[in-house]
Amino acid sequence: MPALDAEQVTTLISDSGVVRYRVKAERWQVFDKANPPYWEFDNGIYLERFDEEQNIDAWLQADYAYYDEQAQIWHLIGNVHAKNLEGEEFDTPEIYWDQKTEKVYSDTTIVITRETSIIRGVGFDSNQSLTKYTIRKPTGVIPIRDE
Repeated sequence: MPALDAEQVTTLISDSGVVRYRVKAERWQVFDKANPPYWEFDNGIYLERFDEEQNIDAWLQADYAYYDEQAQIWHLIGNVHAKNLEGEEFDTPEIYWDQKTEKVYSDTTIVITRETSIIRGVGFDSNQSLTKYTIRKPTGVIPIRDE
């Protein structure tokens, strides 16, 4: 049985008194007596990051999310879509975020849409802000000028 079972959740996370994140979920369950304890967002999750002027500068969403409290690892599954601080958009069916190492990774397909190019691959590793990443087995179309 979950210790917490909440529906239509919206919560704000602040840092030094400044709101930095907003999390929205249709349903949030906390299983703190399970081994290991975990959180489950079985109807999806949506996260927004705010800049200093409270504008949304990055976001992430997924159809399902699971958080292992002991390992401090998030597992996001199904239509994972994110936008980083540089405006790049990431699409993948599955992604992991390790809070201890501050790394994001996946072994599945990834599509990164940039302003002037689209990069595809299978597997990637990144920092937690998705700004420094390595794509395994990359393919893509990058426009070049014909001179």
